[in-house]
Amino acid sequence: MRLLALLLALVAAPAAAHKSSDSYLALKVDGAQIEGQWDIALRDLDFAVGLDANADGEITWGEVKARQPDIAAYALARLALRSETTACPARATGHLLDDHSDGAYAVLRFEATCPDAIADLEVDYSLLFDLDPQHRGLLRLEHAAATRTAVFGPERGTQRFAVAELSWWRQLRDYGREGVWHIWVGFDHILFLLSLLLPAVLKYANGRWEAVDAFAPAVWDVFKIVTAFTVAHSITLGLATLDVVALPSRLVESAIAASVVLAALNNLFPVVRRGRWAVAFLFGLVHGFGFAAVLRDLALPQGALALALVGFNLGVEVGQLAMVAVFLPVAFLLARTALYRRVILVGGSALIVLAAGIWLAERAFDVSLL
Repeated sequence: MRLLALLLALVAAPAAAHKSSDSYLALKVDGAQIEGQWDIALRDLDFAVGLDANADGEITWGEVKARQPDIAAYALARLALRSETTACPARATGHLLDDHSDGAYAVLRFEATCPDAIADLEVDYSLLFDLDPQHRGLLRLEHAAATRTAVFGPERGTQRFAVAELSWWRQLRDYGREGVWHIWVGFDHILFLLSLLLPAVLKYANGRWEAVDAFAPAVWDVFKIVTAFTVAHSITLGLATLDVVALPSRLVESAIAASVVLAALNNLFPVVRRGRWAVAFLFGLVHGFGFAAVLRDLALPQGALALALVGFNLGVEVGQLAMVAVFLPVAFLLARTALYRRVILVGGSALIVLAAGIWLAERAFDVSLL
């Protein structure tokens, strides 16, 4: 029943499954000075402070410009910077607009001054947490030649950084943590993997799914699936992050949703019964472009890209392996029961098709169904 509960929880997740509400906060520390840039989605600001003055569903530059003081006041009231325990007051210095992979963003530039040179910087982030508990703030912190990242959420709204110790190891760990977080909140990635993992403890014989005879074949099947998915998304993650290949965001997100639909449908109407690792590889290429959107939107400096790619990719693999470690033993124990074969496999796959079908329609036609 735990597997079914997990499936229901994932299917009930927000329909904009892959690209949730994010903002991008960049801080550059130099002595006692902090230069900041904060990219916040216009759709989020419209929800928070109301930008669409004429309620026509379109937000214009004029409407944004008219609310610039309110945007700055709203945002900076939800960001506190402290050196040790001393506050570093921030003031707005400029406003711009920019496009990210998921739409238009307001760009707020600001400066903050601390009493002394900053050794430890505490960042208290609370933007939109009262309106959207799924919102996340992605931080890029620069000091000298080093860059590190962090993710803020309601459960981790205040974080402290030793800016004088931005070693390569710390940066690798930060990017790895972000990779783990991304796979765990990327509901479409999770459902795609689940669609491939659900039949891993079964074999298709006599026109129906039956339990495998031993645990080892299931482990080998999962190993091939996860390895193929890993290799594939690593290829396109690198190509997209390095701007070797660029695809439209809507196309990528629609293709990811379609991959979930097809993988789950194959459980209901088995067409690919063997070699599902090839399916994982094929669609893993698409999912890699989705992973790359996060690193691109962070606008990392060229010197940090290699480290970011390695760390982020390792984090994604750790997140995947954690899922497999929990899923596989439980699934194997339940595989001989009608509960697993009829309710979890069939019912769960049907729910996945429904959820991913909604995502596909929303992303392909740019509509909101839920």
